[in-house]
Amino acid sequence: MQYFPVFIDAEHLSVLIVGAGEVGARKLELILKTPAKVTIVSPWVSDTVKQLVAQHSLTLHERKFEDADIFTHNMVFVATDDPQVNQHIHDHATAHNILVNVVDNTPLCKFITPSIVDRSPIIIAMSSGGVAPVLLRYLRQKLESVIPAQVQRLGRFSEKFRSEVKSRLGSVTERRYFWESVLDGDIAETVMQGNEAKADMDFANALDDFTQQDNTQGEVYLVGAGPGDPDLLTFRALRLMQKADIVVYDRLVSPAIVELVRRDAEKIYVGKAKSKHTIPQDEINQLLVDKALEGNRVVRLKGGDPFIFGRGGEELETLVDKGISFQVVPAVTAASGAASYAGIPLTHRDHAQSVVFATGHLRDDTINLDWPALVQKNQTTVFYMGMTGLGIICRELIAHGMSPNMPIAIVASATLPHQRVVIGTLTTIEELVKTAEIKPPALIIVGTVVSLHDDLHWFKPQLD
Repeated sequence: MQYFPVFIDAEHLSVLIVGAGEVGARKLELILKTPAKVTIVSPWVSDTVKQLVAQHSLTLHERKFEDADIFTHNMVFVATDDPQVNQHIHDHATAHNILVNVVDNTPLCKFITPSIVDRSPIIIAMSSGGVAPVLLRYLRQKLESVIPAQVQRLGRFSEKFRSEVKSRLGSVTERRYFWESVLDGDIAETVMQGNEAKADMDFANALDDFTQQDNTQGEVYLVGAGPGDPDLLTFRALRLMQKADIVVYDRLVSPAIVELVRRDAEKIYVGKAKSKHTIPQDEINQLLVDKALEGNRVVRLKGGDPFIFGRGGEELETLVDKGISFQVVPAVTAASGAASYAGIPLTHRDHAQSVVFATGHLRDDTINLDWPALVQKNQTTVFYMGMTGLGIICRELIAHGMSPNMPIAIVASATLPHQRVVIGTLTTIEELVKTAEIKPPALIIVGTVVSLHDDLHWFKPQLD
């Protein structure tokens, strides 16, 4: 993030605009939305600027820029058509630690003005750092269409009651919970409809009710993060991630998904890799209990689906024993995500009428599975956590009657930009994986459906 986004209090801001053509006029119109004091310096003034000066009683000096002009200002916009003048003012302002923006010349900008969605007092500002203005304009149009104009009423309504809520609810967490209940409910709709009297009365009742509730115990949300691509998150998962006070996440949750968690939530990593537990499962279970008993909303974020080889059931049993309330949010499981992004249907009328999920996790250097059940005809078998035991899996499948030429796929980092797929047979796959230097996380798909990969693969990984 090259540009740090901030909102500056314009109450006592003094802005100098050098240049009074149409480019300068655009910046002037933007600044005039604030209470900032504005001075304009330019030997030539466009009709638009003249009108704005007359309407707002602005200070205008119809002359060339002088070095002394900057010293009574906090911020300078440079909008001349002379590159040498622009460079000079930039250098001069920078030398005196005054924020300067040379319009349409990003390298000469110590700050940049964002694209704005204005629903004052609600302001949404976006920036591409000057590299994609058309994309930024497109995103702004999208936001303008989905954010109701009446949301400004909610902003003013929140301001009116902010002090009262702060005085009656002692903790930041309590206040946030209360405001979320207001904004998610009927009160917000009443405000946006303009029925302020009813909204005021409903708000007072809601605040009274909330202060009488027992808010000392929190809740746990067991949330599936899917196979890795953030676009595969459910709406509910994203909403709860944004509500969380604490997020407990594992190794298979991609950084891009962790980035979507509420910014000021506490994030606790409890990753596990190849039977090497950073935190034992019992301690994770107790951690969820302890954090909920402190009154927090706790999201337990798991890669894939929490109820498929995710130990979600074990964690919920502990919560039930301790009387902690919880919710479960299912997700695209890793097998479905990996198969879809590799172009391998898990079922197909000509290949497989059933699919089996199995764990390839080693215990005492063995994999204890019902091997005869895994070698049935017209069946696809998917192994989770099986890379360490890949050789054992292939040998046991062959030993129990599966053809040595059965197609097998290894899908690593499924759904992510660096996804890799290796296709072979039960007799060749070990060497192919070794040559390709495939590392976990990866899933193993066994069955004739793998032969469809060549025709059906659609996802184009961004490999180096």
